[in-house]
Amino acid sequence: MHVLAAGDHFVGPDIFETALRGALGDRLSADLMVTPLTLPWPHEPFGPVGGVIEASGTEDQVIEKLRGAEICVTQMAPLTERVFAASPALRMVAVCRGGPVNVDLDAATRHGVAVSYAPGRNAPAAAEFAVAMMLAAMRRIPSSSHALRDGDWQGHLYAYDEAGTELDGADVGLIGYGAIGRIVARVLRAFGARVLVHDPYTDEDTARADGVEPVPLDDLLRRCSVVSLHARLTPGTRHLLDADRLALLPHGAVLVNTARGGLLDYAPLPDLLRTGRLGALALDVYDIEPPPADWPLHHAPNVITTPHLAGASRQTAQRAAAIAAADVARHIRGEQPDHLANPGYAAGQRS
Repeated sequence: MHVLAAGDHFVGPDIFETALRGALGDRLSADLMVTPLTLPWPHEPFGPVGGVIEASGTEDQVIEKLRGAEICVTQMAPLTERVFAASPALRMVAVCRGGPVNVDLDAATRHGVAVSYAPGRNAPAAAEFAVAMMLAAMRRIPSSSHALRDGDWQGHLYAYDEAGTELDGADVGLIGYGAIGRIVARVLRAFGARVLVHDPYTDEDTARADGVEPVPLDDLLRRCSVVSLHARLTPGTRHLLDADRLALLPHGAVLVNTARGGLLDYAPLPDLLRTGRLGALALDVYDIEPPPADWPLHHAPNVITTPHLAGASRQTAQRAAAIAAADVARHIRGEQPDHLANPGYAAGQRS
């Protein structure tokens, strides 16, 4: 079995190979031939390639390394119509991320290539990061640390009107209640927060059994002093929080976005921060990545920014490779992958 391990500097080819050999066991892995390819992400930003998004490297690189390969495991390689057409031996692509956005699924299906993905791979890391951002924003940890390094002892933050707030007893709203949102909710409840959630795909009885309160989006925004985004970006959720909805937030609310930049309309945020409608803003994702030098929020008050790091843990890389490898092993055994993105691929099965 010939496999292309198209890794990068986060999930490297060696991590893929170790996961594959572990999933296949001694008997099957003895026949495994792995071709490594290291793509430039994250040292170079991902972007659109050949009609797919969030990809790294070039179609030509992938086509060359795919010669004779029956399976490709990857995080960022561009798997396009051109790549599938040039790779007649290819039977499966396993993408170790929450959605196979770097794969042309229609082309894969036409060419009879199964595509799997890795839901939940970064859920613990992203959840921990979101809670850390909440705490950092609510207690002004980054700004006071930077000030102290500059010689400014900000003792005034102990004044009542300027002191931070606690998660204990706070109403915290989560927009999106999937794998990440559920972990965030569990951690917040341990802090003593009351957790409200909005997710049209979540069963309300299940949410209540978890100890959270499902509510309409506008109600969540009106009631919660802290709001954190955990929804997927779709045409229907783009700018889910626009100027009108942001105006519903209580004065001084804290807003956290570690999900996708497109969920949030960034244009109103500088004014909301200046007027105090937003007490603090914590962002790991942006409408343009990286934000340009003249981005207004660079100079707005009470803003925490990080460079899309929520999922960046070593465990995420290992977990992602393991989920992908498990589906590859199922495919090799003649079983259907657990996380199949294109169930109709068999209709285009290559002879």
